[in-house]
Amino acid sequence: GKKRLRALADWQFGGGDTYCAACPGLCSDCPARMNAPLSMEGWQVWDLAGRLSGQLRAVPGAVLGWDMGAAFVMGAAIGIPALAIAELLPVIETEMIRRTNERITRDQDNHHG
Repeated sequence: GKKRLRALADWQFGGGDTYCAACPGLCSDCPARMNAPLSMEGWQVWDLAGRLSGQLRAVPGAVLGWDMGAAFVMGAAIGIPALAIAELLPVIETEMIRRTNERITRDQDNHHG
């Protein structure tokens, strides 16, 4: 559960979608397929993570995380158990923060360098 979601989030927020743009079809060793959630709750929380792009907490030059209050409200509205959100969303959030801030730093370095 959590390891798969962590790997999937690392891949997704690390630019996985651009990596796969060069593929003509679905690869058998695709990280998105290999790390896809196995449980209904995993799929629900992964979907919720995708809906949270407008719910970022940020300061200039860094993302701090998602607004978890909004995440729980949104999750409840679409029927996701609060326990699943509390257990799984922070794992995805950690990778989103790390990879997004890496990209921000890289973009700032490229802009100033």
